[in-house]
Amino acid sequence: MGIVVRPILSEDFNTRRQVDLIDYQTNEANGYKYIMVYQDHLTKFCVLRPLTSKRAAEIAYQIMDIFPLFGTPAILQSDNGAEFTALVINELKLIWPDLKLVHGKP
Repeated sequence: MGIVVRPILSEDFNTRRQVDLIDYQTNEANGYKYIMVYQDHLTKFCVLRPLTSKRAAEIAYQIMDIFPLFGTPAILQSDNGAEFTALVINELKLIWPDLKLVHGKP
């Protein structure tokens, strides 16, 4: 018997957001090596941000810059990459204590 996968359902805009990185090192431009993808789970609306590195501080800065535009999501989901599990990302919870951070593939 196979594993049963339950889809993640979102009913409202900004309930769940996903954040991930695209490695763009082979096409580096002006020092930018990665693209951060910040996506609403329901609408699939994306915000893209160029990054010079995968450092948690740079990612946290970009996320904090996006939050005021659309509001803080109830759940922010990322993969298990070290850049997302670092202590700097957890500091987002100090600013937005209701934020729930979830790690793992959607």
